[in-house]
Amino acid sequence: MKKFGTTLCMLSVIMILSQSAFKNPEPLTAALLGRKLFFDPILSRTKKISCASCHKENFAFADTSAVSLGVQQRKGVRNTPSAMNMSLQVAFFWDGRASTLEQQALIPLQNPIEMDLPVALVVWRLGHNTYYKAAFSAVFHEAPNAANLAKALAEFERTLETGDSPFDDWRLNDNEAAVSESAKRGFAIFNSKGRCIQCHFGPDFNDVEFRSIGLYDGKILRDSGRACVTKKESDLGRFKIGALRNIAITAPYMHNGMFRTLRQVIDYYNDPDKIVPQSINRDTLLNTPMGLTEQEKTDLESFLVSLTDKRFAGKLKKLRPSTF
Repeated sequence: MKKFGTTLCMLSVIMILSQSAFKNPEPLTAALLGRKLFFDPILSRTKKISCASCHKENFAFADTSAVSLGVQQRKGVRNTPSAMNMSLQVAFFWDGRASTLEQQALIPLQNPIEMDLPVALVVWRLGHNTYYKAAFSAVFHEAPNAANLAKALAEFERTLETGDSPFDDWRLNDNEAAVSESAKRGFAIFNSKGRCIQCHFGPDFNDVEFRSIGLYDGKILRDSGRACVTKKESDLGRFKIGALRNIAITAPYMHNGMFRTLRQVIDYYNDPDKIVPQSINRDTLLNTPMGLTEQEKTDLESFLVSLTDKRFAGKLKKLRPSTF
């Protein structure tokens, strides 16, 4: 009798899913299921935080704190980067410990200072949840498991692409009025005097390499970055080069969130020795100060702001009213 009641309940949920798909021309997909999971605290031990707790949608799926707080307010060790524009990436996390989005998706769930729930227990919870049991069956034709859970979360993240910014209007659509003259000058600086283009290029303005920008001195700044994974001395202080799209709304910056504003970031790159005079293994690209003037710094910042997707225009206006 109990089994019969469970079956009826399951059929009811499947009917609801089907009806929702009928009313909405977009049927339930792995990506839509992944979105629901991304915002659901069921994935954490305490059922109080979700992926979205640290990857805030209004801030381009990044966090607004230097480091995020996990379950029971446990403090993280690195800044939470944006989860957007991941489709072209080949390495994930600041140290590149994951090579696919599927691998990346499951690691925070198990991390004791993040969501602190073994994947086996996550799967057990989903399998005993009436909605998710039916949803996984509808999408994957099987019960929840580690592989399809990772697939759903990864497919959602792959939908988080942005490419509709004022910069795109200017460069791709030949709309000269889309960005300011300051932003245009900043783009020229980005490609020449600023030397930014040597690490930030392509559709998302990032490279697939790991670089040391000088934020490791073995004393105060002790996060060894990529070396945590490879155990190579040559990788000390190297971190993944982040994409620059939507960078104006993803503060604070760097792997440790030590810079609160874009101007602080630009000031650092302009002359790293002024801020970290005894860095170890710093990339040779940064051994010579850029020598940017204050106007050039402003222009470079204007260019970076122009990379903000239009969906975040309202948020950008609140954060940077002087831009408008």
